[in-house]
Amino acid sequence: MGTNKAIIEDKAGRVELTTTANIEVSKLYNHDLAPVPFKGRTWHTYNYAALWMSIAHGIPTYYLASGLIDMGMSWVQAVITVGLGNLIVMIPLLLNSHAGAKYGIPFPVFARTAFGALGANVPALIRAISACGWFGIQTWVGGQAIHTLCGVFFGSWWSDAERFGGHPWTLWLSFAVFWLLQMALVLRGIESIRKLENFAAPLILVVAGILMVWVMNLAGGLGPMASAPSELGWGAGFWTIFPGALMGMIAYFATMSVNISDFTRFAKSQKAQVVGQSVGLTPTIVAFTTIGALTTSATVEVWGRPIWDPVELVGLIPNALAVLFSLFCIIVATVAVNVAANTVGPAYDFSNAFPRYVSFKMGGIITGVIAILMQPWNLLASPNLYIFVWLGLTGAFLGSVAGILVAEYWIIRRRYLAVEELYQRGSRYEYRRGFNWRALTAMAIALLLSVGGAYSAGGTGGPFPEAGFIPLLKPLYDYNWAVAFISGLLIHWLLARAFPPASLSLDAADRAAGVAGAALPGAAAGERIAADAGAARPVAEDAEQTADAEQTAVGEDATATAAGPADELVTSKQ
Repeated sequence: MGTNKAIIEDKAGRVELTTTANIEVSKLYNHDLAPVPFKGRTWHTYNYAALWMSIAHGIPTYYLASGLIDMGMSWVQAVITVGLGNLIVMIPLLLNSHAGAKYGIPFPVFARTAFGALGANVPALIRAISACGWFGIQTWVGGQAIHTLCGVFFGSWWSDAERFGGHPWTLWLSFAVFWLLQMALVLRGIESIRKLENFAAPLILVVAGILMVWVMNLAGGLGPMASAPSELGWGAGFWTIFPGALMGMIAYFATMSVNISDFTRFAKSQKAQVVGQSVGLTPTIVAFTTIGALTTSATVEVWGRPIWDPVELVGLIPNALAVLFSLFCIIVATVAVNVAANTVGPAYDFSNAFPRYVSFKMGGIITGVIAILMQPWNLLASPNLYIFVWLGLTGAFLGSVAGILVAEYWIIRRRYLAVEELYQRGSRYEYRRGFNWRALTAMAIALLLSVGGAYSAGGTGGPFPEAGFIPLLKPLYDYNWAVAFISGLLIHWLLARAFPPASLSLDAADRAAGVAGAALPGAAAGERIAADAGAARPVAEDAEQTADAEQTAVGEDATATAAGPADELVTSKQ
């Protein structure tokens, strides 16, 4: 096996595909999904810190503590729960960031390693639908901000306009305008999004600080909620709802923990993305939710009720210029959050499903349309629906995918990917007709364990039976994200150990040949590494599978050969 001169590795361990000539004819390729060359990897530490600051400053983040306090937690308990959830989600977030920074590939291409050339569409589309829901939620919030802003200047005829579908028609108009603003940004491309993040990162934190100082000045202090004890205490009442609440906080960023390589593919170095994300996420979330909780506590003293909605609170400021500035900041920041967190990922995911027909920009438009169809105004109708149903279910789906990707990249493949073959049918990632049954089986079992016992508390009118769909699994539902992540990781790894993919023999051979990016952690570049005989154990012949894969590869890659054990087609491009 000779070295592929089209693939090079720099001193920092980043790998570049210097030419895409061999993969441009493939149906798995388009320009938006292609590996980013070194010269295109320009994001520094601040870019990643700004990205997470922008996302963490979103208005739904301001709501996080409110939902928990409504359930009986004190503000301290709520902030601890939010902060702990973010610390936990940093684990899969950083683990799944590595492949993007090393190889310059987006999430759906990364998913081909574990799920197969076609099977990657399963987790990609699941992630895309989840992001569409989030996009809709943020767009509804942004529309409310525009509606409030216009109400300050247009008066009651705007604010109290005739209602349609349970809301003033002017709110629906505001929602549509905000949706169009975001679609315009998506059509300008990823670089415009990066520039917006850099600008918008501190804006909403400034507004939150202004609101806190203003309301505390009116209240003469923090108000009763700041010193109020928890209705649940620290006993059984608290620990009964804590697991579900913690899983909801984890699920809040579960989408990004899966598709973070969509952003880290542009990283200048691994250090830039690791430090930037570590600094930008958890500290910002804790600070922002604390400001939200303390500000709301002071509103009780001033207006006699807790006002959790910062848009509503801004509308109470008696200075029109202050209202204008604050709502402008909220609108810009919400656009930045939504486009970065909930449009980039699904745009790539939809493009991956139909590479020849759907570009990144078209994928963004599809995201926006599906978001409307998911009716976000209903998802925000109640804390129970928002935290335990929406966040819980989406978190379980994405937790299983995150666990499988971690197992595949860090344990099974040991951080080596044949990047050119990720874009070719009939390659080592073909598995069985484009699908890796191990990953799909692991995901199915993980989902059964994590959401099979889904239940709704009695008297809440929730969508699930009180005893759970599968009563035996009911206790696991409170820990749905953790159950999905851990079981997905372990089951996928165990299946790969029991039934090793034949393509692992090619990985071992690439390491022995010193192929770029193939060296094991701790080994010098180019060092000869003996193949792991146990990892490359052959499987039984299956002539029908070999023939199917050969035919699939015809017309896409003339160099594809049916060279491997017939459980999966294995070819060598090196």
